[in-house]
Amino acid sequence: MKAILKTNDPVVLSYACHLLAEAGIAHEVFDANIAFTEGNIGVFPRRLMVREEDARRARAVLAPVAEYLLPNDGTR
Repeated sequence: MKAILKTNDPVVLSYACHLLAEAGIAHEVFDANIAFTEGNIGVFPRRLMVREEDARRARAVLAPVAEYLLPNDGTR
């Protein structure tokens, strides 16, 4: 699995998941339950994960939320 998006914004995350689902790209949200331990203060961003082989296509599908995408080289 490869992280392609990281955000604290639930609306952005929901929209990104919707876009991937429409495109038929399997995805999973990591760190979604951390809100319970952090007290919902938004310190830990949620990560949107896709299969390695779907990462390029997923990035193209997520153009509307491009400002939240992680760099291709995984440095962030």
